[in-house]
Amino acid sequence: MGVFSPLGKLLVVLGITLIVVGLLLMGKVPFLGRLPGDIRIEREHYVIYIPVTSMLILSVVLSLIFTLWRR
Repeated sequence: MGVFSPLGKLLVVLGITLIVVGLLLMGKVPFLGRLPGDIRIEREHYVIYIPVTSMLILSVVLSLIFTLWRR
């Protein structure tokens, strides 16, 4: 069998994904969340935040990573 079994590859991908999501939730990635196209609505009692552009970029990056991983 190769260096990684399919379960090993899955665990590595899940681990990297959890790290990226954790960094995003902690706000440690400075450019994500403040891009043009991200929608932020602030009112007196609430804030609505819709990271449209940030999620598109994240989707493209993850798609490229998974595509390269499959090859």
